Amino acid sequence: MRLGADIGGTFTDVILVDEASGLFELGKVLTTSAQPDDGVIAGMRQVLDAAQVPADAVEHLLHGTTLFTNALIERKGSRTALITTRGFRDAIEIAREHRYDMYDLRLKRPTPIAPRRHRFEVDERVLSDGSVRSAPSETQVREIAALLLEQGIEAVAVCLLNAYANPAHERLVGRVLAEVAPSLEVTLSTDIAPEVREYERTSTALCNVYVKSIARRYLGRLEARTRSECHDGAALYVMQSNGGLMAATQAARTPIRLVESGPAAGALAAAHYGGLLGLPKLLSFDMGGTTAKACLIVDGEPLVAPEFEVDRQYQFKKGSGLPVKVPVIEMIEIGTGGGSIASVDSLGRLRVGPHSAGSVPGPACYGQGGAEPTVTDADLLLGYLDPNFFLGGEMRLDRDAAAASIARRAGTPLGLDTLQAAWGIHQMANEAMASAARMHAIERGLEISQFPMFAFGGAGPVHAYGVARILKTPRIVYPFGAGVMSAVGFLTAPLSFDFVRSSPDHLESLDWARASSLLEEMQAEGRDALAGSVPSDAVRFERVADMRYRKQGSDIRVALPDGPLGAHRLPEIVAAFEARYTSLFGHTVPDTPIDVMSWRVTAHGPKPSLALPQAGPDTRDPVKGRRAIYLPEIRALAEVPVLDRYRIGQGQRFDGPAIIEERESTVVVNGRGRIHQDTNRNLIVDMEPAA
Repeated sequence: MRLGADIGGTFTDVILVDEASGLFELGKVLTTSAQPDDGVIAGMRQVLDAAQVPADAVEHLLHGTTLFTNALIERKGSRTALITTRGFRDAIEIAREHRYDMYDLRLKRPTPIAPRRHRFEVDERVLSDGSVRSAPSETQVREIAALLLEQGIEAVAVCLLNAYANPAHERLVGRVLAEVAPSLEVTLSTDIAPEVREYERTSTALCNVYVKSIARRYLGRLEARTRSECHDGAALYVMQSNGGLMAATQAARTPIRLVESGPAAGALAAAHYGGLLGLPKLLSFDMGGTTAKACLIVDGEPLVAPEFEVDRQYQFKKGSGLPVKVPVIEMIEIGTGGGSIASVDSLGRLRVGPHSAGSVPGPACYGQGGAEPTVTDADLLLGYLDPNFFLGGEMRLDRDAAAASIARRAGTPLGLDTLQAAWGIHQMANEAMASAARMHAIERGLEISQFPMFAFGGAGPVHAYGVARILKTPRIVYPFGAGVMSAVGFLTAPLSFDFVRSSPDHLESLDWARASSLLEEMQAEGRDALAGSVPSDAVRFERVADMRYRKQGSDIRVALPDGPLGAHRLPEIVAAFEARYTSLFGHTVPDTPIDVMSWRVTAHGPKPSLALPQAGPDTRDPVKGRRAIYLPEIRALAEVPVLDRYRIGQGQRFDGPAIIEERESTVVVNGRGRIHQDTNRNLIVDMEPAA
């Protein structure tokens, strides 16, 4: 029996699955922001009680959280310092010497994790080939350690120039710090990102150590509570940003690998369902209480990027955040969720997000003291949500409070009646999410209208139809339990670890023996990391190389062929590089040599199976009533049927517009479309062209 728990900005989603009995129990509780593990335990108890099974039946708890991302954005981590090579103290602020917006005179950059007064230099130098020009003095490192303690430093990142080629000096600094100042949290850059480019490597090490103490305390507490609730043998695994799982004890040492864990799980769920539905291409659309995420599934797998940015100062501006060199499922995330606050700016324009009401105080309709109008308040006024059936009736929504808030903050300033203002908020949210998804696809040379949509999250099914209309999406899939689908994604993830070695070289004169040695070394590390959880013969490896045309500044990732590498595989590797380059840029660069910058290996355990709930025939009438909802085609309210999702049988068909309700989410089809349910209880909506 396995339990998945995903902590979002507003709700904590939980799922309990038992392969033997076919149990598929879903739960949803408000996120407890002050102590997030309280929400996990409350959700665990909720699903165990509902399923009437004892807690000691749970063998694995699979978990994802945005806790570490939030700590980085809100700057709530440890008091952090940096130790670097003499002359490179300011590299973290100089960054790439690039203005991400040439015309913004008030351009902002994220505040450095380690302010300048907390950045220390050591006299050492390793050359790019790994040879040592000068070694650091232990005495100097001890003096720096004493200064760190005097200044009340709690965490230290160590990033020395060219340490990726020879980590000996970083190891020395780490050893001395452990002796002189054992209370400090320490991250060596070569332990987290042994790659070229010292700016990105330094940023990654700083971000990791900044949240390390939070991760150690939180994951340690959650693991102890899990074992107390269940049994001593219950194992806690945490979702990484790359879509793989790792043990909580390992995650506590490298929490930067977890910053996109919840969204990554949702993309994995979309890929899993796409495989079952025979849809190798999907647009994963996840809208929760705080944010919306879009991810493209191509050839049955989510795209993976080698790095990403946290704490972006501008939503779509690459370069405005802190770079983090860890693999991450590639998606676009915007501050538009059910709790996103609507406002009218100084120019009289309606805006939605990025600020959110969160779970406390929450939207005005929650009745918990929130006064700002949100997307959820608008959806309630438009008739898309039933005030008496939110969370299956466990939470009653206050329609009058929602109306008053929207009228005061949006309707009156814009000269609109309350219903028009609510529709404006709803449509603004849809347009923002559609624009983000379209941009995400265009940047990858893909046509978004060719991707059916997989819609989930607490608010995703409410808005998916409207977003799909804008994108001209042909089909929408609404999975059963869409409101907790990220938690479902945890149950489809394998154990996984990523490894990288930078070794820049010319492809035509490559030292193949060294390249093979690096790959074999990383594969051995992968087996060791998975030992105890995965049999050695069940570990599979993916090997890629970061390559580029000579004198270019950016790399692309190219899959390497299986088996031994050598000069005889050169034509095969060149062909793979050119095919990948063409897919990204539409052409190759003739008569230009190719360089290899880094080698990468991902070690995977086997993917776990996940039996989905099956739909059988149901003779009950699924229509439980009618409700007036806003229909954009007539720009007015009109009554439509409201269906109980739990009473819809396999193969039953309906026409939109309609509302389909389940406990964790509501499917809103506020226009024309053909609706049916498949054998796995997925609702499928085939879109019809707008009139």
